Formats: sequence, structure tokens, C-alpha cells
Amino acid sequence: MQVYDISRLAPTQVVNDMVEAAQKSGEKYVALRLTDKEVSLGYRCLERMRQVAEQSGAVMVYSDRREADGTPHPVIDYQMGALRDDFDFGALWVVRTGALQEVKADYQFAALYALRLAMSRQGELHHLREMLYTETETDLRRSGEKQFDYVNPRNREVQIEMEQACTRHLEAIGALTPSGAARHLPLYGEEYSGQEEKQSAWPPHKGGGDRRSEGVDEGVVASVIIPVYNRERTIMDAVESALEQICTFPFNVIVVDNHSTDGTTDLLNACQNPRLVHLIPEERDLGIGGCWDKAIRSEECGKYAVQLDSDDLYSSPATLQRIVDEMEIKGAAMCIGAYRMVDFSLQTLPPGLIDHKEWTDENGPNNALRINGLGAPRAFRTSVLREIGFPNTSYGEDYALGLRISREYPIARIYDELYLCRRWDGNSDAALSLEKQNKNNAYKDELRTIELRARIAANKK
Repeated sequence: MQVYDISRLAPTQVVNDMVEAAQKSGEKYVALRLTDKEVSLGYRCLERMRQVAEQSGAVMVYSDRREADGTPHPVIDYQMGALRDDFDFGALWVVRTGALQEVKADYQFAALYALRLAMSRQGELHHLREMLYTETETDLRRSGEKQFDYVNPRNREVQIEMEQACTRHLEAIGALTPSGAARHLPLYGEEYSGQEEKQSAWPPHKGGGDRRSEGVDEGVVASVIIPVYNRERTIMDAVESALEQICTFPFNVIVVDNHSTDGTTDLLNACQNPRLVHLIPEERDLGIGGCWDKAIRSEECGKYAVQLDSDDLYSSPATLQRIVDEMEIKGAAMCIGAYRMVDFSLQTLPPGLIDHKEWTDENGPNNALRINGLGAPRAFRTSVLREIGFPNTSYGEDYALGLRISREYPIARIYDELYLCRRWDGNSDAALSLEKQNKNNAYKDELRTIELRARIAANKK
């Protein structure tokens, strides 16, 4: 079986030359080697992968592997929602030659990604749970350092092409969300009909005024939501950052203390600010999403619910006003801002400002299905959150909501810095094990699969 060396970011001409050569070879299957790292094939590696391809009828087979020190390196199953361009197939694919086809668009970076998506439309990409080869890992950074590579401004050209390839794929499978299809919520001065939520009498930039019933706290326009568990070192920094917001409207800060066992609860109890709402849920099985759900269903929650993590800070006292004004003006169900990566002492870390410009108003609902996160800080219309509900998880809960909301409602964007995201050893994702990374990635792929099926069904209607 012929083996073709090809880079993951190879241009269209290189990929098409490989496709042409493979088709001319007359072989039913070919192997693709997709890395310049050292790869050592195990006993009967290619024969076994080809055998499984023939028996399963898959268009492609990829397998688990070992690292240079012999440590097992399992990967995860491919599913419809595995649209990330950095999905880990490993360095070696065995592909049915008949599934290869020329890439029509002129890509400098995304041709192989487009080819993989096209193959997925033809049949199964089969994960073989056997350690068939060894690949030497050269990127030894921790998970918390790698996870923001795709939003690094240096990779902007790559991201634009990946978005184009993914958008074409979504159109091909009937999952594309048309531009302008979002259902805007009523702007200031407009009314809801029937039993829907009624618009607040509070006008942007004016403050005060009576508010008609929305099933939320009538004295509060915005609530900053902070779920927390054992963050005594950072929680009061976050709370003070929220309480210091200067707004033309009433707001509060709802901290959902998920039965902390360190000094977090005592610190919150000692705070006498009347704007602070300290909630301790009765339930003992809540993840971060469950804590959020308790907050937005509480009587204290305002019309808007705005995110702040327990170890992060708002960039300035104007953040909350800026977010709420943008949502009122746009009639949006969600708003996403930009944040700066900092260390515990608030010194900037690479890549600095993360504005998620790859997630645009024009194509955001579609590109959201490719990327692994939508940005921060996030804010929501409380009534929409109550209708949808949070998944009771501690990972991906915000992404699940972003996907669901983007299918139906507009999401406002602010590309200026609003938020400081502190990276330190206490972060829950600072150094994830491979097992945990695989679990997280598989869950987000599942969320995308669910959303894809819902969009395909909606488009058929």
C-alpha cells in the first residue's frame, strides 16, 4: 500500500496532486502520513488498518497510538459534530482511494480539512482502538497553554480558510443557518404579545423608571452570576470587580456557592454589600451549569444574566453597562465580548487579547460549530435562558447554550477588551490529563452533533 506524506495544512495543489497520484496508482487503499514528527509503525500496522477498512466498509480508518516512551495515546471516535479542524486522528490514515476527490476551492491551509469533511459525507471515519504505531510528541506544553492557539492572531489566515471549508460542508449536509435568519428580541419601547415576556420600561442610557413584570426581579436590570467552589484565594477579587461596576441601571451580583469546604463561604458571608446575593443551593449534585441554572431561576435574577468566573475580573467599571447597552440596542439573546489573558498578578500572557473575530455576526451561527468556544464575557437574556435551561455539567455548558441560541436568536458582539482571564495553577483546565481532554472533546463533539441534527431538521421544515 502506497504511503503519501502530506502536511495537515497543505495547500490545495499539494492535496490535489496527492489525490491524482493515488487514483492513478490503481490501489484500493492508500495511507496518508500527516506529520513531520517521527513515526514508527508497529507490527502489521498498515495491513491491520487496511483489513479493518475492508471489513467495516469505512472510507477511512485511524487508530490509537503510543508515545515515544511507550505511554498509550488513545484518541476519540469521530461523529457528525467532530468538525474541529484540530481533531486528533493521529499521524496515520488509511483511506479508500475511491473516497478521495479533488478539492475545488483554492486553499493555502484548509485543503486537507476540506478533503476530510468531504470524505465524512461519503461514509464512516472509523476509529480502531488498537495501538498500531508510535508518534513522538514535540509539543510538550500543558493543556492550558495549548487551548488558545486557534485564536492567536498569527493564525488568523488559517482560521478564515477553515471557516470557509466548514461553511461549505454545512451547506452540503443541509445544516447551514442562513444569514439574517435570527429572531430578534423586542428592542426598547417594543412590546411582546400574548403570554411572552414584556419589555422593560427601562431605556438604555437613562436608568430608573418602572419595570413591567418579566418574571424577574423588578428592581434589577442585570445580574452578574458567579458560580464558585473552593476559590478563597480569588472569589473576593471577582466579587469586588462586579460590585464596582458603574451603571445607569440597578444591578446585583449573585454568587452561587456550591458547598465550598475552604474559606470561600466565610468570605462571602462577611461581605455586607446589599447588592451581593449569596446563594447556597440545597442540591449537592450541581456542576457549573447547574449553579447557573439555579441563579437564573431565582427571584433575585434580573432581565440580563452576565458571566464572571470566580477567578477572573472585569477590565473596568464600565463593562456591565457596555454589555447591557449592546444587548438592548441589538435585541440580542446573548452577548460575547473580548478578554485578555493575564497571570495571577494581571500581567499579560500570550496571545494577549482574545476577541474571537473568527466568530462574526455574518457567519457566527455556522462558524460556532467549528470552534471550541465562543469567547467571554458572556451575557444572556434571562427569559431565553429559562426557556432553554443549562446542562448540569462543569464543562461545555456555556458552549451548548451558545450553539442553541445562535440557531434562533442574534448574538451581539463586542470586540474590545471587557474581561481579564487569569491563568494560574489553580485553574481547573491548567494541566488536563489526556483522558480528561478526550472526555471534554468528545462531549463538545456530541453537543455539535445534537445541534447539527436539530438544524438539519429545522432546514427541512
